[in-house]
Amino acid sequence: MNIENLKSQMRKGMLEFCVLLLLRHGDAYASEIISRLKEAHMIVMEGTLYPLLTRLKNDGLLTYRWEESPSGPPRKYYSLTPVGNELLQQLRLSWQEINNSVNHLDQ
Repeated sequence: MNIENLKSQMRKGMLEFCVLLLLRHGDAYASEIISRLKEAHMIVMEGTLYPLLTRLKNDGLLTYRWEESPSGPPRKYYSLTPVGNELLQQLRLSWQEINNSVNHLDQ
C-alpha cells in the first residue's frame, strides 16, 4: 500500500472542513487560504482549491466580494454564509465523533 496516496486521500476528504474552519475566523482570499493550509501541513494546490471554493459558493456555503489589492489585481475574498456556518458546526460535531472513535480504537 502506498502510504503517501492514503495520506493524500485523507487530506482531500478533510479539505472542505478545513477551508470552512479557516473562514470562521474571517474573510480570506485563495492565496491566503493556501498559505494557512500549508502552515497546518495541509498541502493543497491552486488547481484543487479553486474548484472547491467555487463548489462551496454554488452550494450557498460561501460568498465572496472583490477588494482592491495594495499590490496587484483585485482579490476575491471568501466568507462563510449562515448556511456555511451551520454546516461547519455539524462537521465539527462529526469530526469530534470520528476523532473519539479513532482514539478509542487506538488505546
